Amino acid sequence: MPDIKVTPLGAGQDVGRSCILVSIGGKNIMLDCGMHMGYNDDRRFPDFSYVTQNGRLTEFLDCVIISHFHLDHCGALPYMSEMVGYDGPIYMTHPTKAICPILLEDFRKITVDKKGETNFFTSQMIKDCMKKVVPLNLHQTVQVDEELEIKAYYAGHVLGAAMFQIKVGSESVVYTGDYNMTPDRHLGAAWIDKCRPDILISESTYATTIRDSKRCRERDFLKKVHETVERGGKVLIPVFALGRAQELCILLETFWERMNLKAPIYFSTGLTEKANHYYKLFITWTNQKIRKTFVQRNMFEFKHIKAFDRSYADNPGPMVVFATPGMLHAGQSLQIFKKWAGNEKNMLIMPGYCVQGTVGHKILNGQKKLEMEGRATVITGTANNVIPHLASTLLDVKLQVEYMSFSAHADAKGIMQLIRMAEPRNMLLVHGEAKKMEFLKDKIEQEVFVRCISCYMPANGETTTVVTNPSVPVDISLNLLKREMALGGPLPDAKRPRTMHGTLIMKDNSLRLVSPEQALKELGLSEHQLRFTCRVQLHDPHSDTDTLGRIYTHLKSVLKSYSIQHVPDGTVIVESIVIKVTSSAEEPNLKVILLSWSYQDEELGSFLSTLLKKGLPS
Repeated sequence: MPDIKVTPLGAGQDVGRSCILVSIGGKNIMLDCGMHMGYNDDRRFPDFSYVTQNGRLTEFLDCVIISHFHLDHCGALPYMSEMVGYDGPIYMTHPTKAICPILLEDFRKITVDKKGETNFFTSQMIKDCMKKVVPLNLHQTVQVDEELEIKAYYAGHVLGAAMFQIKVGSESVVYTGDYNMTPDRHLGAAWIDKCRPDILISESTYATTIRDSKRCRERDFLKKVHETVERGGKVLIPVFALGRAQELCILLETFWERMNLKAPIYFSTGLTEKANHYYKLFITWTNQKIRKTFVQRNMFEFKHIKAFDRSYADNPGPMVVFATPGMLHAGQSLQIFKKWAGNEKNMLIMPGYCVQGTVGHKILNGQKKLEMEGRATVITGTANNVIPHLASTLLDVKLQVEYMSFSAHADAKGIMQLIRMAEPRNMLLVHGEAKKMEFLKDKIEQEVFVRCISCYMPANGETTTVVTNPSVPVDISLNLLKREMALGGPLPDAKRPRTMHGTLIMKDNSLRLVSPEQALKELGLSEHQLRFTCRVQLHDPHSDTDTLGRIYTHLKSVLKSYSIQHVPDGTVIVESIVIKVTSSAEEPNLKVILLSWSYQDEELGSFLSTLLKKGLPS
């Protein structure tokens, strides 16, 4: 039997470093190629030695697909293509292709220029990597080769994010990347066809969460920000350059305008302009409201939000700052945090998920003392546990910390919604924590969907094999459908399989089911009647005629809904079934009952032969 193999090299029972290997119909596809925010060692990138111990990856991969521009989904791409070695096609949407190299270069600057790391990809490698990218449009079916085709669907989440359907013959896999089933202030909700893939590979970041009302969350966010600036405090909101940043900027801009507030709002230098440029360029990817009002007013040109300069962090008085990156693992957001952490009037609002190992994750878990040593960040519970180190400082976290999820990931309800939308045969969870995945896995397997769904959650390096039952598409003639309906059968329903009788014609690599009469006419053949016969022996002291009469009476009592005839020529007829009785002169009490039926009544014929073998009632 054919099968599909799925192996996570990253994001298996973990969030970050998304990289999934899929083998389908003899083709090998890599889905995403991300880095892990929580590590600065070899664990930062996926272990590509799983694909090959030596040599380039080109020989082993048919294509690479990148779902969106976040670094945990594309951060290892130049390392994979230029340092490990891959020359094949890399597919992504147009917005992802435009934004991806900018974020990769920012990541490289922080890692190499500021932290001084070596053995890292260069600016030239990013450029060479992007030359291998093949951009595609939503709902465009791309033929990778003669057998492998891919198609992108809108995923919400961030500008340019897409879910991908991968098909080889009749086998298919859908990979969601990160997606959001709820529309927000600047993007629409994810959507996909009822494509019924063999496997739906879904993120499960918020596998156990059902988020509260978005309106309540926004009101709570604005209240916290307003209260902090009113008491003279500073608010730090760590964000990634594109996505939640624009969502929260639109929210604060509207609120500042309505309340006529004067406290300054800043955004990391340069990123506002870049974001604005790309939202203008790819306006069709935003939601309906923004597209409608774009001609009169660009929602991303902010009156109250200005570019941030490092020196502003030391300014007295209240302010709100959006700074990158979103998990406080490096960069400007971490530098500002260090300056503001010691003042209890200040506030840190974390609007999204933080990967384990990042400073953001540790603060959200209640750590009140951080040891900042040189270029690394180490958490300690108490001052007594500090390992003495040159240039290390112990930082007291006194500012208020709030976690308000404005994350653009699907929650448990959204994941179930996507399952109902796509109707997969199997489910595979990635990009989530093991315990939360386990909970969602049980929920999916217990839920009543159109069909029972098996759910898998492999760890990194673990292969899940799913056996597929290839479906063969068959066209049915209109005359045959009309005849079935005329016989009183139920109307055709895609959700309820049913048996149909007809003749299967294979012509020009396509299959059609037609009525036998139409098949004979088309093929120029004469009809042959195929009948089944069976002999049943039983002892009965009566004459042949009386035995046949007793059979007729017995069948009338058993088969009340059938038409049963006792014909003068010495036969009993039930539908197409003919029953006769004979006996030999040597042994007149031993009767031989002959049954004959057409293939349409095979089930009834088998039932009658079994019934008569049991004998007649006395």
